[in-house]
Amino acid sequence: MSNIADNKIIGVVIADAYEFEPFAAFAEAYSPEHGSLSGKETVSFEYNGRRVIAVKCGIGKVNAASATAYLAADAGAGMIMNIGLSGALSRFHKNDLLAGTSFVECDFDLTVIGKKPGEKPQAVWVYKPDPELLKLALTVPGIKTADFGCGDLFLSDPVKAKFYRDNFGVEEFDMETAAIASVCHDRGLPFLSIRQISDNADDAAVESYIEENDKKSVSLTKTLMMVIDRL
Repeated sequence: MSNIADNKIIGVVIADAYEFEPFAAFAEAYSPEHGSLSGKETVSFEYNGRRVIAVKCGIGKVNAASATAYLAADAGAGMIMNIGLSGALSRFHKNDLLAGTSFVECDFDLTVIGKKPGEKPQAVWVYKPDPELLKLALTVPGIKTADFGCGDLFLSDPVKAKFYRDNFGVEEFDMETAAIASVCHDRGLPFLSIRQISDNADDAAVESYIEENDKKSVSLTKTLMMVIDRL
């Protein structure tokens, strides 16, 4: 188990501009530094004895994985956190806040050579959050837990959503978390993801997502900072 108390630099991976803006606005109260990390916009500030560095990585697995690697290798981040909007595959409702209990790439497919959906040969393919970070997150009122699914697509097909739910047991779908978790697993970095439900990954998903994204809600930023307050 990691000792999160020893990690003084927190990297925060945020994909979308409208998800990033509320976090950057929060940082303004702490005399932040605005910069870039391998061309990706960053905001960083001192908070409760730690350095928080947030990067706007761009949507998708490649962007998220590369930003995570940059935070670790170039910025010295000792733990990684993620926030963003997601689709619900079961039992959750719009605006629910979820902490991920597992992460899997649902679009990784070697079934034609006899592998299970998502299975990576000779490799871990279901990733876990840091147990200490998850425990802290669950002390924040209103946070629920879910198994997260991830893929490089905006999920709005009920048939595909059912396939992912039935074959992976996932209850949420996004475009970044498993990629971030993969890098954190390889580097031994504590990882936590908190996502807010914006849609039901169905025929109405696009309109519902756009409506929620355009709000530039502060809920995710507030929730993440409540977790950081508990470190």
